[in-house]
This record gives sequence, structure tokens and C-alpha cells, in this order.
Amino acid sequence: MPTMPFLRAYSARAAVVLLLATSAAAAPKPLPQYTIEDFLATTNMNGADFSPDGTKILVSSDATGVFNAYTVPVAGGAPVQMTTSTTNAVFARAFFPFDDRFLYTSDQGGNELNHVYVQMPDGTSKDITPGAQLKAEFVSWAHDGKSFFVTTNERDKRFFDLYEVECKRFGRTLAFQNDEGYDVAAISRDKRWLALGKTITRDDANVYLYDRRAKTTVLLTEHEGDQNWQAQEFSADGQSLYLTTDQDNEFAYLVRRDLKTAQRETVLKPDWDVQYANFSKSGRYLVVGVNADARTDLRVFEAASMTAVPLPKLPAGDITSVRISDDDKQMAFYLNGSRSPSNLHVCALDGGAVKQLTQNLSPKIDPEVLVEAEVVRFKSYDGLQVPGILYKPHQMANGGKLPALVNVHGGPGGQSRVGYSGFVQYLVNHGYMVYSINNRGSSGYGKSFYQGDDRKHGRADLDDCVASKQMLIATGAVDPNRIGIMGGSYGGYMTLAALAFRPQEFTIGVDLFGVANWVRTLESIPSWWESERKALYKEIGDPTTDAEYLKSISPLFHTASIRRPLLVLQGKNDPRVLKVESDEIVAKLQAAGVPVQYVTFDDEGHGFRAKKNQITGYKAVLDFCDKYLAAPTDAGSR
Repeated sequence: MPTMPFLRAYSARAAVVLLLATSAAAAPKPLPQYTIEDFLATTNMNGADFSPDGTKILVSSDATGVFNAYTVPVAGGAPVQMTTSTTNAVFARAFFPFDDRFLYTSDQGGNELNHVYVQMPDGTSKDITPGAQLKAEFVSWAHDGKSFFVTTNERDKRFFDLYEVECKRFGRTLAFQNDEGYDVAAISRDKRWLALGKTITRDDANVYLYDRRAKTTVLLTEHEGDQNWQAQEFSADGQSLYLTTDQDNEFAYLVRRDLKTAQRETVLKPDWDVQYANFSKSGRYLVVGVNADARTDLRVFEAASMTAVPLPKLPAGDITSVRISDDDKQMAFYLNGSRSPSNLHVCALDGGAVKQLTQNLSPKIDPEVLVEAEVVRFKSYDGLQVPGILYKPHQMANGGKLPALVNVHGGPGGQSRVGYSGFVQYLVNHGYMVYSINNRGSSGYGKSFYQGDDRKHGRADLDDCVASKQMLIATGAVDPNRIGIMGGSYGGYMTLAALAFRPQEFTIGVDLFGVANWVRTLESIPSWWESERKALYKEIGDPTTDAEYLKSISPLFHTASIRRPLLVLQGKNDPRVLKVESDEIVAKLQAAGVPVQYVTFDDEGHGFRAKKNQITGYKAVLDFCDKYLAAPTDAGSR
């Protein structure tokens, strides 16, 4: 189920597997404790696109400390750095279809005003979306490879127009002028049809069909009540459109709509949400991702018959960035798990073995020292079963009571998922139990669960966090007086709300760029989210008509209740949660004599991309926890 983009950039990535078992008879081995520098010596990678000849894969990597574009040889070997930014993150998008040029996007200091660039084989680059205060994104290649599509909001800061750019001289043509706040979701291979998404609320969305020849727009998904329709991709022959919907169902499933007859048929209806569906370039294969209990269940089908393609057995973990080569012979993807960051893999689609192309875990870290984790559900205050992902530190084997942290993801509507988190493993390695909660309002567990926090933010979802404490205590290894709460973005708001509205429940709070004042935040959301503004207002509140309600759930107006120590981390260039949000709550707590520490970054936005800043920020978190949470204490004394 899709999430709102507002505060989802930080979402705690958590892993789900097994609990450690230790023989009672065996003497515990000495436990190495790693520094944050050790953990961040791990390389992060994302994105995957095969070169035209299929011999290398274009990726983004932060091996230098800043994200840059690299190519990874399919035959094996070290990644080759293609861009050399030392400041702004570079994210590789795609190779040109017939040569070694490639596209990438980059912003300035995390301000999210991305431009689209072309890098030439000689290493020079060209901004093909120039201009001030605009945001642009690569959409897709035309099927013939002679042009590609980008969106920009240069004409109207609220909406994104679609342009077609030819590959030789980068001349462009307006393909669709967007005056109604649509999202361009798919483009047919003959370039005639556009599938357009339109958000009504977080739970209600429509899909429209735009005919570029007739210049007409038709609603494809007329319905009553809340139904979430999302366009996925046009069929290879251009005769039908694949969509996901939760019509009459808790979970999103895949349907196909014939463009001529308007007939719909169900293609795939699993017991979890279908996250995405797309075709290989030839149209032979249909790739479907299913969000199965916070991990991706990858399914590949022969599109014509919907016959499942046998895939090699893979280790437990999350699968991302799936890409099939243009010749349909091989598939690239990332696989990660509790003790392994995302590593790039390839496999042949004729039943060949999987080949791992990268080893991104820091060589300083023994993966056996890291911990596996498990999905743990608990009964919340009203009996609702709430899932989350639990990491138990090796220090449990020594007996005694440990400190713990309830870790809240971003959103609203995000999800803690399977996957490696160096930050979480860093805390666990130093003796903290961590529970990454998927409180009500999280995506992936059906639309009723997803809607469970609407207009109840900082209340119903926060009470799930409070209720999770009893599950932690029931492990027998957690000190009831040493349970903290932390989170980023919306999770940062939940941290502040916990300290303000449930002031006796958590021993400390760690807030990474969280909302303190909903009125101001909703009034200042970036212009390029205009198409979803009303949806946000309906879910959270309208700052014009609901100002008093929004103040009632805004921690800034309730700081008199906050008495527990707080750490705040904030990027100066954050366009989603303005720095003033953190400035003001820190100032109020300082004036009241509450222990508060404040760490800011001049070159970051909503989330910390540069490793040097991650080192500073995450070390500050551990130091803060060691100071205020690790030592045994009587929580009632603070």
C-alpha cells in the first residue's frame, strides 16, 4: 500500500529472521564492540541498470563518503567510479540505450531540488533541466531508445509537466502540461497513452488515461468510497494497462484493464500488498513485488501465460532494484538482511545460479557479531495485534537487565522493513535492545490497519508505542526503567509527542528532524507536493480550519510537560521539517532546564547522506544513550 511522501524519507530499516541461541554450557565469547566509523565503513548501494552490451551495471554508491555513480562488472571485479562529487549526492538513473552515456540526478545540500544530468563518456556532464528553484526527475526511456522523458515543475512550482528529450542534442518537447496535479505513472510504448495518477486522500486515488493524439483525459477508475488505484505499466502491445487496487479487499492486488473494452480482470491477488509490477523491455517477463510481512516476495512470470519463472532460492532478506537486461537473459537485484547490507547480485533467467557482485559490509566487522532479528507482534492497549522487528543484543547471554529503545519509522504511513541498518546494529552491538515498531497507521498490513491513526496522530499510534514496552519487559532482559524512544521524521514527531503527552513512559527521547509544530509544518510543505496537500490535510488536519486541534497534538505547545532528556538532530536545508521546528523546541527545553542536546548539519536536508555527518550524528546518539539511559535508574526520580 503506498505511503504519503511527506515524512517518509527516514524510515528505520530493520531486519527479520531468528533469535540468537546460546548454549548454557558454553562460556560466552568476548564480544567485540565496533565504533560508528567501523559500521559506516560499510558501503551503501542502490539502483541498477544494465549497460547496452550487458557487461556492467550502473549503480549509486557512497564508498567515498558521498553518493556517486559507479559501474559494476557483471563478470566480477571492483566497481568503477564514474562521478567524483565530494559534496552533493549523485544518484545514477540509467544508461543510454545505445552507448555509455548515462543519466543521474543531484540536488544542492539535501534541498531536494533535483536536476537531471547527462554524463558523457569523457566524464563531462550537462544539466538538461537548468534553472533556479525547480525540481526535475527522470521518468523513463522511450521504447525506441531515441528519447527519454523527464518531469519538471519549472512552469508551475506546484505541478510537474512531462517533457520528451531527444538523445542527440537534448532538444525537448512538452509531452503533457499538467494543470490538475496529476502524477505521470506510465507511458505506453508507442508514446500515445499516459497513465495519470490523482491522489484524493491517502486511502483514495484514481487513475486517468490521457490520449496525446486526441488530447483527451478519461477517468478509468470511477468508484464510490475509498479505493486506492495506482497505475503500474502498459502492456507491451499497448492494448491494456496494469493497475493495483484495494477495491473490496484489505490488500492491494494486480488487475489488467483493456483500453478498448474497459474490461478488467484480476491478474494476481496474494494475501499481502502488491507493491509494484513491471515488464522486461521485450514484454516477455512480468516482475511483481509483494510486501510479505515487511519483506519483498519477488515473483517473475512469463507474461503471456502468467506461468511462474523458477527463481533460485535466496537467503532471507529484502530484495530491491530488480532489473532484467534488455536481452531477457539476466536479472540484477540487491539482497540484504539483518547482518548484511545491500549487495548487488545477478542471476540468469534460464535457471542459472546467483552470483554476488559486491561485498559491502565493512571488512572490520564480523557478521557473526551482528544480530539476527525476528518479527514480534504484541497485543496493544485495545487488543489490536501490532507487529514490529526486534533486535536482541548478545549481551543478553550475560544476564542482568538491559536498556531498550522503541524505534519509530517515518511517514505517516511508513513501514519498518527487512534490511540491514548499520545504525541499529551499532546500538545493539553496544548493549541496547531495539524494537522497530510498525504501529497502527503503518503500511503493509491492510488498509484498516493503515487507517488506524487517521486524525489520531500522537494518540492512538503513540499508545501502541507505550504498549510495546510490556512486550520488551516480558523478554525478561529489559529494565522497565530504562526504555527510551527514538525516531526520524514522523518518528521524530512521535518521540517528541511521547515526551510531551506520555511524560512518564520513556526515560529519554532521540528526535531526528521531527515535527514539533503541525500548524507551521503543514503550512510550509514544499510547493511540489501540491497534488497531495489535500490528502495530508484530510489525514492530519487543515492548518486553516483545524489549527486548535493541530496545536493540541503539537509538542511545541506542550513543552511544560517534558522532563526527560532529549537529543535532537537536524539538517539546515530540510524542506519538509524546517530547522525552526527543532530550534524552537530546543530553546524552550533549555529555558526550562530540561537536559537537551542539539546537533545540526549545515549541508544536510531531510535525512543525513554524508558519512561524515552520519558519524557525528549516530555517535552523538550512542553517547547520549550511554549518559542518560544505560546506567540503572529509577525513572520516577526524573
